[in-house]
Amino acid sequence: MPNYKLRTRDELARRIAMDIPEGALVNLGIGMPTMVANHLPADKEILLHSENGIVGMGPAPAKGGEDYDLINAGKQPVTLQKGASIVHHADSFAIMRGGHLDISVLGAFQVSMAGDLANWHTGEEDAIPAVGGAMDLAVGARSTWISMNLLTKEGQSKIVAQCGYPLTGVACVKRVYTDHGTFAPAGDHLAVIDLVEGLTLAEAQKLVGLPLRAA
Repeated sequence: MPNYKLRTRDELARRIAMDIPEGALVNLGIGMPTMVANHLPADKEILLHSENGIVGMGPAPAKGGEDYDLINAGKQPVTLQKGASIVHHADSFAIMRGGHLDISVLGAFQVSMAGDLANWHTGEEDAIPAVGGAMDLAVGARSTWISMNLLTKEGQSKIVAQCGYPLTGVACVKRVYTDHGTFAPAGDHLAVIDLVEGLTLAEAQKLVGLPLRAA
């Protein structure tokens, strides 16, 4: 049995929220990234963007307070921060494509050592290919961060030498936040920003199967 404890989804979301700086304009992708909104420090002014047309999105509402006319891009009910704006879909994508986002937090199927991202299609026969706004978010933001489990259900690393799935963006990922630790693609290796307590660099390297170096 391993002598370390993996981050839960909430702990992973909290870890990402810790690194978002004051004044940042941030998009949270569908799935695990949306949980980051629930952990943003109250003493920091951080503006959340949703690609379906919200600037100033707040966290999920309390149970019973859902308004399904107010949802994020994943069709989950959200709240609005004070001063929030509802904008046209075209304006929302202009924010994404125009380089106005400081950070996008996305999920991933694979990330390469070079920072390539594959997060929209695995090639499964019954899957519905739909890249949506992921391509715009991955390459349009000043910094793209990934939130994901490090390993697949079969125990294979999702951080790879080269992506085997169709790419969403090339050399766009700056950080990969996982249940095992936080990594930064560096071309010929992965820089290790942190590891969960009890997990050694040598053990992490066995799991990932790629060169790791302490950041």
